[in-house]
Amino acid sequence: MKEKESVKGLKRKISERVRRIRGSGIREFFDIAQRMEDVISLGVGEPDFTTPWSAREACIYALEKGYTSYTSNWGLLELRKAISDMLYKEIGVFYDPESEIIVTTGVSEAADIAIRAIVDPGDEVIVHEPSYVSYKPCTIFAGGSPVSVRTSVEEDFRLTADALEESISEKTKALVLNYPNNPTGAILRRKDLEEIADVVVEHDLIVISDEIYGKLTYEGKHVSIASLDDDLKERTILLNGFSKAHAMTGFRIGFAAANAEIIEAMMKIHQYVMLCAPTPAQIAALEAIKDENSVERMISEYNRRRKLMVAGLREIGLECFEPKGAFYAFPSIASTGMSSEEFARRLLFEERVVVVPGSVFGEAGEGFVRCAYALSQQKIREALARIENFLQRHGVARN
Repeated sequence: MKEKESVKGLKRKISERVRRIRGSGIREFFDIAQRMEDVISLGVGEPDFTTPWSAREACIYALEKGYTSYTSNWGLLELRKAISDMLYKEIGVFYDPESEIIVTTGVSEAADIAIRAIVDPGDEVIVHEPSYVSYKPCTIFAGGSPVSVRTSVEEDFRLTADALEESISEKTKALVLNYPNNPTGAILRRKDLEEIADVVVEHDLIVISDEIYGKLTYEGKHVSIASLDDDLKERTILLNGFSKAHAMTGFRIGFAAANAEIIEAMMKIHQYVMLCAPTPAQIAALEAIKDENSVERMISEYNRRRKLMVAGLREIGLECFEPKGAFYAFPSIASTGMSSEEFARRLLFEERVVVVPGSVFGEAGEGFVRCAYALSQQKIREALARIENFLQRHGVARN
């Protein structure tokens, strides 16, 4: 009896902010699948490609040479210079590598410290939904209040200036943008960003722009809101990294680029909680930037998989928005009469296919599921066949 009372008491001492946040819905289904056999996972957003050899070789060389000590809190200057050159080439914006770029342990850390660097208790942060699962919890951990703004398939899951305007209050501090979007694959065109920028400037907001999928844009070229003008550059915290386009998820290398004062504030947090990103991984990232051919080959293959996935989902009877970026399809499962979580659970246990319920990405995601096409075409075809069996079993016919 005393032991139970002791445990109960300990639970009450856990931070209220932490207690009221649910664990990642993405990992929940992934963890279940790990205990099952013959599972095809369209769940976790991780490339199935092996990290290009040039980056792996650079990491091995770093280890052989004993480059295993700390780097500067900011990250290797050589890497920051390469990131600066890459950003200028890709989005046309120059960031000073000595004061406006910080290397982080993945983009997840970059997002966390960006939010913590600017948010005070009571501040509101606008998050468009469906959205990646981290932004709202990170805002709550920082003492802020996330404000959700729905996007819809009817508007191609784009955040509109009107919807943004309606969500702003006197407490609004920042807007989180994630385009190309996880989970929908939606993108924003320059005109969309210009309209959003007008609202941002009018209300003096900071923009946290997560552009980790920027290279994975299949129609046209990715446009960063930071590239619109000098004012937008100054009020934007650009987040990016090497996990997705470079297939380096396990290396945990991300970065943030922003106004020097904001980067300095982020660095204060980074130096106390992380110190620096792993040195061999930074050296690998430096080499990865040079290997443009490997990235282009992976992007071309993702594009083929994108077309296969979308066409296949539509053929078996699920309406599906056509993603223009990232590596996710976001089909509607409304025709099944199931909630997104019920659909995902039953599909996993009946056909051993993992998808992620759209509801974990916010209320706007209910009625959809996320299907990652970051796996081989053969596995995509097999997953589609299993999903078709599932639909037929539950009375959903082809279109």
